[in-house]
Amino acid sequence: MSLVTERHAAELTQGARELGITLSPVQHEQLLAYLGLLIKWNKAYNLTAVRNPDEMVSRHLLDSLSVVSYVAEAGDNWLDVGSGGGMPGIPLAIMFPERQFTLLDSNGKKTRFLTQVKLELKLDNLQVIHSRVEEFTPEQPFDGICSRAFSSLEDFSNWTRHLGDTHTQWFAMKGVHPDDELQALPHDFRLTATHVLKVPGCQGQRHLLILRRSAQGE
Repeated sequence: MSLVTERHAAELTQGARELGITLSPVQHEQLLAYLGLLIKWNKAYNLTAVRNPDEMVSRHLLDSLSVVSYVAEAGDNWLDVGSGGGMPGIPLAIMFPERQFTLLDSNGKKTRFLTQVKLELKLDNLQVIHSRVEEFTPEQPFDGICSRAFSSLEDFSNWTRHLGDTHTQWFAMKGVHPDDELQALPHDFRLTATHVLKVPGCQGQRHLLILRRSAQGE
């Protein structure tokens, strides 16, 4: 019996439509294949605290897809920090096959899962890095650095500052608007935009905060 049901497929189709996203048949199939792998591996690898597969379409797939329109306006070379089970990096890599996505996590079990997804879904635009973020040194700064439930804004900024420059956009996906965390932003980071995310099927608040860095942090 398939781990992914027709109900999951219908929920993904409807949710994407509500987000204003058009999924090609290949993208729809890849997202569901990813969901199937997530459900299967989660039992042994503890990839996500969401145990019920029926909650994963909204809380993982659609939540990741909710930032597509903002990613579309940014650059081509992205880093997903603390990617864990691959959110939002894998759905974004599926949506933007012409762009490059690097998924970084310090947990070996999680990077093994991400590598398996890359192989099975044939995501040639995906690179998986098993490393602590502080020890990772890319060949060039990333255009975009995203995180989802990774850390405080202060830690996110400080731990990844060496991975970007003044052209980089930092995308922090949060629940409730983190006013206290914004007060603690490093002096060379500034908030450039806040977007309320309406995720189909999700009850709680969701926000996207976009940060930039000033030259004084170089």
